[in-house]
Amino acid sequence: MRVARKMSQFFGIALLLLTCGGLSAQTKDNRVKNIVLVHGAWADGSGWRGVYDILVKDGYNVSMVQEPETTFAEDVAATKRILALQDGPTILVAHSYGGAVITEAGTDPSVVGLVYIAAHMPDAGEKESEDGNRFPSDLGKSGAIKKTPDGFTYIDPARFHELFAADLPAEQAAFMARSQVFNFGDNFSATITAAAWRTKPSWMLVAGSDRTINPDLERWYAERAKSHKVEVAGASHCVFISHPKEVAALIEDAATHAR
Repeated sequence: MRVARKMSQFFGIALLLLTCGGLSAQTKDNRVKNIVLVHGAWADGSGWRGVYDILVKDGYNVSMVQEPETTFAEDVAATKRILALQDGPTILVAHSYGGAVITEAGTDPSVVGLVYIAAHMPDAGEKESEDGNRFPSDLGKSGAIKKTPDGFTYIDPARFHELFAADLPAEQAAFMARSQVFNFGDNFSATITAAAWRTKPSWMLVAGSDRTINPDLERWYAERAKSHKVEVAGASHCVFISHPKEVAALIEDAATHAR
């Protein structure tokens, strides 16, 4: 009888281990594999490199959108162009101004979840610039946003480090300041026609020391959309560069739970 009980316990444990292993594999197989990353204003897709490396290592198919930043419509079109290349359900991720872009582009049927990284999240009929007035940012009040004669905006390179990338090394911030992609000023005042987060699950990462978008605005966006929210204390607006592990973890959470 003792032998029989021990054999029964052995097979029970073995079955449990096999079941857990099967469930783990099933969860991994059922996750969304396609990730599309969208940068924000005054930046380009290369800033996602740290996040990209983690996601690729973990088995995801990752693509970056390079927005022209010439018009809002062209930035949305550039995003949809990359979405059209995906082979199935996709998690759409954005930083900063890119949040407005994915809010519009995310209505694409391939998108099953949206991840906002220190990003704007307007509703239909709203403008990013007007939402920013709810909780003004240090950058917005600083006078450091400059404009070219033909209407393109950029951040004063002398103040880029403190206001946009305070938790990055000075040398890295200086290079970013000199390589920033100028964003056409009217892009910030584009009116959202349809808000994808109204019908699809969303995630928000709040950068606790963000001086480009007020963290309170990021929290407000997340509460309104009932987003899954995490915060990275002390992170600057460039949290996607300075904290790639935390950003990648949130994206993977979305890929695991979005359906």
